[in-house]
This record gives sequence, structure tokens and C-alpha cells, in this order.
Amino acid sequence: MDKIQQVHSDSKYIYGSPRITAELHKKGEIVSRSYVARLMKKHGIRSKVKKKYRVTTDSGHSYGIAENLLQRDFSADALSQKWVGDITYIHTDKGWLYLTTVIDLADRKVIGWSLSTDMTAKNTSVEAIRMAIKNRGVKDGLIFHSDRGIQYACDEFREVIVENKILQSMCRKANCWDNAVAESFFKTLKAEMVYHRKFMDQQSAKLEIFGYIEGFYNTKRTHSALGYKTPKQIEEMLLEKDRLAA
Repeated sequence: MDKIQQVHSDSKYIYGSPRITAELHKKGEIVSRSYVARLMKKHGIRSKVKKKYRVTTDSGHSYGIAENLLQRDFSADALSQKWVGDITYIHTDKGWLYLTTVIDLADRKVIGWSLSTDMTAKNTSVEAIRMAIKNRGVKDGLIFHSDRGIQYACDEFREVIVENKILQSMCRKANCWDNAVAESFFKTLKAEMVYHRKFMDQQSAKLEIFGYIEGFYNTKRTHSALGYKTPKQIEEMLLEKDRLAA
């Protein structure tokens, strides 16, 4: 129980029995998930409860719509092969804050993001993808996938896409499953951190979100889709693979 409680605490009380079991295995403990789950239930240890996500996409515009190149294939065996992006709202006592992210599907790392007090493309989608390009670089055939929101369809964003020879892809109309990984990140962020905080203003929210993304999600949080490894671990593995292939 001490070891279970330590892993639970280290995860900021986020991990449930599958991830806790995976972490115990890494430490050399021979234990089943069902046994860990029984102990957690007996001692009242549980993961934070998740809440529903509210869709906020504004696709009522006259800009062109890109073809859905991704087709719900969220697998990638190399970095900068497929990126996904999205925007969500964060409430504070002093007004809304808008978080825009770019995630690489190969390691599920948030490689670009922006926090703004307005919904202009300049301060949301454009700023986030420019950070992603700077942090990770662009490879031939890179696909960037998003919803049909105006921030991704407008000329300002398309200029960045064309300039960097990135292939643009968009979801089908009113189909959030077409961008499931990006949606899932926001659900996770809100369930694990946002819903458990009361932000007095945008600046305090920015500090908390920065700490969650860079200090926890990208570096310490394990993902079932990554075999219970962290984005940082997968990134290092793929970079080493690229180095050996060069």
C-alpha cells in the first residue's frame, strides 16, 4: 500500500489502477492490476473523476475546407509525420483564457501551444503551430489535422501551412471523433487539473497550465497508447532511431 500510495501521490492523484500497476512493474514489483485495484478500492484510493467536454468549434465561415487526409488513423512511427491541433476554453474569474495545442501523434507530446485572451488566429492557431515548427521541425509529407474552425481555415493560418509545405487535413462536419487525440488531451487536462482549480485570473491559469504541460504531461505522465511510457521516453526512442538510420 505504501508503494501504491507513493505512485498515486507522484501522479498528482491522477493515476488509476492500470497506470499504477504499470509503474509498479517498472520498479520490479510482481503484482496484477486486479490486485492493485482491490487494494485501492479497500483504502479509498481513486483517480480524479473526469467531466464531460464541451465542443467549442466555430465552423460558420466562408473559407475553404481541407480534405480529411488523416481518416482517423492516429498512428505514426516517426516524429513530424502527423500533427493534430485544437482550441479549448479555460474559465477564470477575470474572463476566458484560450488554450491552443499542437500534438505529435508519434509520441503524443504537446510540441506547440499558446495561451491567449482572444480567439484571433494570430494568437491561437498561428502562434501554436509556429512554436511546433520551431520545436520539432517539418519533414516531407507532414500532415497537420484539425477541426474546421475559422482559426485553421483562415488565410493567415494557411499561409504558415503552405510556407512550410505542410499538408492540411480537416475533420468532417460536426464529427469530434475525427480529431479524437486532440480532444482527449483537453479532456485529460481538464479532468486532471483544471476542474480541481479555481483560477483568480488569466495569469494564474497560465502558470498552472504551463506547469501541467511542460512539467508533467510531456515529461512524467504515462500514456496507455504509448505502452505506459511518457511522451519524453518515446521521443528519445524515436530520435535515437532516426540517429541510427542516418
